[in-house]
Amino acid sequence: MTDLGMQFFGPTEPATDAGYDDPPQRKGFFTDTSICIGCKACEVACKEWNAVPEDGMELSGNSYDNTGALGASTWRHVAFIEQTKPAPAPAAVSLGMPTVALPGDQAGPDSRVPFEWLMESDVCKHCTHAACLDVCPTGALFRTEFGSVVVQNDICNGCGYCVPACPYGVIERRDGPAGDEAVGLAQKCTLCYDRIGDGMEPACAKACPTNSIQFGDLDELRERAQGRVEMLVESGVATAQLYGHDPADGVGGTGAFFLLLDKPEVYGLPPDPVVTTKDLPKMWKTAGLASVALLAGVVAVFVGERPR
Repeated sequence: MTDLGMQFFGPTEPATDAGYDDPPQRKGFFTDTSICIGCKACEVACKEWNAVPEDGMELSGNSYDNTGALGASTWRHVAFIEQTKPAPAPAAVSLGMPTVALPGDQAGPDSRVPFEWLMESDVCKHCTHAACLDVCPTGALFRTEFGSVVVQNDICNGCGYCVPACPYGVIERRDGPAGDEAVGLAQKCTLCYDRIGDGMEPACAKACPTNSIQFGDLDELRERAQGRVEMLVESGVATAQLYGHDPADGVGGTGAFFLLLDKPEVYGLPPDPVVTTKDLPKMWKTAGLASVALLAGVVAVFVGERPR
């Protein structure tokens, strides 16, 4: 769909679509949740480099999560998903000797509830078709030559149109602390535009100790991710899957995609996101036709009116 001089849906090169004549390779993130240890180094590095204010020093009560979700002051969010799983009861072996029970073992192994953690460092998806950018009336949101989407604070008027436009609920207006220059303005991850422009990797990827967050050329990352999924499936992790890597999905693929170990909904991600401005050209056409029909009706009334 290429009405209005740009493409609103389907596979495309976003930088070229935005008007760059000879852009570099598209950059992005591949986040492999299978090796995320939940250390939050990415959250801290992001805040330090981008001067993002703290957003809560108390635990939320949802495992070790203290930020809850992505937002204006949370550009990287580490989710902790606790899942219970059945534990096989160990076979009893009697040696005819006294034993010492561990705390909690008195009720027997069947009473214990073992669990596992799924951990995921979430971030703005830098969509191929970014609805936040499409609806911005001031041009504060723009597409970079690397394919990422960035907010310009000095142009943002705080209207908030971008907030409901995002199918992932990523972007928000900052509501504090008082005195912060970005209060009232839309805020989100910039893919460390200032760093990658100087040949450095984003702060979060640089700080990740397990290489769970990988940065590079998007095509190469997709290849690497596919190989990783195949390896995990072969090793018995049947639920391993990629999320956001497919250029044919509802947002044209994302610049930040993930390897998940369960369904997207488990991580709080929409299972089938669609860019909210997909039907924008059709809407403008419909509005135009309605306007023409209304004008024709008004003209017909006056032309057809008999003189008295």
